[in-house]
Amino acid sequence: MPPEVADILLRIVDRRRQRLAEAPATAAAPWLGEPGSFVEALRAHEGRCVIAEVKLGSPRLGSLIGRVDPEAQARIYAECGAAALSVVVEPDFFHGSYELLTRCREASGLPTLAKDFVVDERQLAWAASAGAQAVLLIAALYSQADLRRYAMTAGELGLTVLVETHSRGDLVKLGERAWPLLGVNNRDLRTFEVDLAHSERLVGELPAGAFKVAESGLDSLADLERLEAAGFDGFLIGEALLLAEDPGAKLRSLLDA
Repeated sequence: MPPEVADILLRIVDRRRQRLAEAPATAAAPWLGEPGSFVEALRAHEGRCVIAEVKLGSPRLGSLIGRVDPEAQARIYAECGAAALSVVVEPDFFHGSYELLTRCREASGLPTLAKDFVVDERQLAWAASAGAQAVLLIAALYSQADLRRYAMTAGELGLTVLVETHSRGDLVKLGERAWPLLGVNNRDLRTFEVDLAHSERLVGELPAGAFKVAESGLDSLADLERLEAAGFDGFLIGEALLLAEDPGAKLRSLLDA
């Protein structure tokens, strides 16, 4: 693995903290939604549950600006059967913004997850202000106490938390709290390596009552069927859709529709 991508997660978080140190001390007053509404939408969705993602780049892909029309992509997802939308808002490595989230949410009408590298409670308020119903918390970034603190703040803002895990150490941080929405990332953000077998091993250790989402590296109907058999309830899919020649047809093929 080239040194420039090794431990990319730490580089992203360091840059996020730098930006936040330069940002205003307060956040706009958020819209207060109903905690849990995002999970309810996933559970109520008929058929296979796919959270389809919009992003304008990544450390691995580089910039997709000019190659992907984010609002058109979001509309296609809604028209072709996605249960929800994910929008990556991190600006430096993924070329996103909370304004991008607002535009894509309005274009699609789908329940929307804000994907950021949360290191400040202002980011939660910004997500709520942008119209997100859910936010991502990457368990690897936090102590157990900090994970709980961010989750409590998100709940107070009407946001559902998707806690992303990648290791048994991450699962320990969940403690005894009832987490309604949990994910396992098939891609290790420190190395970019993808391993579906890793998710198969971890899913059985997630709390039984949680809605379980497999994330990253999913490209085929066979991948989804394999992870459904392992115990996952839904799937977060980005690059396979973003890079497809016909994103709508690709999504329908993953939904087996």
